Amino acid sequence: MAADARPLDAVAQASLAQAAEILAGRRIAVLTGAGMSTDSGIPDYRGAGAPVRTPMTYSQFLADEPYRKRYWAGSHLGWERFAQARPNLGHETLAQLEEDGSVTGVITQNVDGLHVRAGSRRVVDLHGSMDRVRCLHCGQTFSRAAVANRIATLNPWLVAGDNHHINPDGDAEVDDITLFEVPECSVCGGTLKPDIVFFGEFVPPVKFEEARGLVARADALLILGSSLVVNSGIRLVVQAGRKRIPTIIVNRGETKADARAAVKIEAGTTETLAALREALRA
Repeated sequence: MAADARPLDAVAQASLAQAAEILAGRRIAVLTGAGMSTDSGIPDYRGAGAPVRTPMTYSQFLADEPYRKRYWAGSHLGWERFAQARPNLGHETLAQLEEDGSVTGVITQNVDGLHVRAGSRRVVDLHGSMDRVRCLHCGQTFSRAAVANRIATLNPWLVAGDNHHINPDGDAEVDDITLFEVPECSVCGGTLKPDIVFFGEFVPPVKFEEARGLVARADALLILGSSLVVNSGIRLVVQAGRKRIPTIIVNRGETKADARAAVKIEAGTTETLAALREALRA
């Protein structure tokens, strides 16, 4: 096992051996959730001890300028948290499993872009990616870094400090947003939005069909670090069941699909993937 991977306990090791026996020689589609990125310093919002938060909805963002000011001001201050995150051993191991020929692709509910940065070639980002910004009017896309530079120029008074509390997800609490200037699309002057799926917004059909295609061509579905509370994830589990291919779940805590799993491994994704790759190669 890799030196920086924590050892599995006896129960998890037994479950891992069973999972490796099932997965050996199969084409594996992978679905990842927030638990995949906790070892990169990005919190799992539904895990034990996670704060209860009420996220902004898509309709609020569209309908009300103060909501857009609130979102962009807080998100700007917290953007550095995501920009500085680095792929962990779990991300890297998944990329290696793809190179080995075991993993055929990764479907992720995360918006941090870490799978691509770790070297995974076939990635379906179901909920978008924080490093892209899209105009809702003309469709032009921009890098998040470029938009962040524009926000800093428009709002030189807005700087991180003791007067801005940063929440665990990287969003900041900004008390006064009256002076905040929201950047507009530099092409058409339209409304900019991070290229991610907000609460109350649907996963783009093209993205979901890409995910369905990966599962359709696979012989097994491996779920990593997701409680499967989001509907898009459980729909893929149902698809795997209809196709009669096994589902393996790796997650700390209960998921909505535990009863459907051929094997459930109660452990972290980083150490489990390191051990799983060794078992599959053996």
